[in-house]
Amino acid sequence: MQPPKTETTIIQALRSKGYKATPQRIAICKTALASREHPSPQKIYTEIKKTNPTVSLATVYSTLGILKEGGLIQELNFPQGQTRYDPNLEPHINLVCTNCGKIFDLDDPTARELVKRVAAKAEFTPTAQRVDVYGVCKHCNHKT
Repeated sequence: MQPPKTETTIIQALRSKGYKATPQRIAICKTALASREHPSPQKIYTEIKKTNPTVSLATVYSTLGILKEGGLIQELNFPQGQTRYDPNLEPHINLVCTNCGKIFDLDDPTARELVKRVAAKAEFTPTAQRVDVYGVCKHCNHKT
């Protein structure tokens, strides 16, 4: 797991791409980069709106695009047009609950080793990875 991005790192990343480091953008970046919940743009917007009431959904989308372009976050597109964001760029497995929609990271050395081994065997340099496993989480399993 990568270390969390500091406000200074976020400001530098925004400015290096030619963007202003506004309080709204910094708040969006901090929320997206700190979340382990794989938030949707709407969830980030709802969270940021509590402390930045003038923020727009368009600002959330554009800031997430900046983070994606800068290689700080991964965009995850799911069925039914659902888009979520993951700041964990290390090789891992996403466990996706088909009942409640939650996504959990499975950080396992085996996953990292598998990516390295497969890439080396194919003489391939990975720039990103994504492995999703669909099923029902333990919380939803206990409801039945």
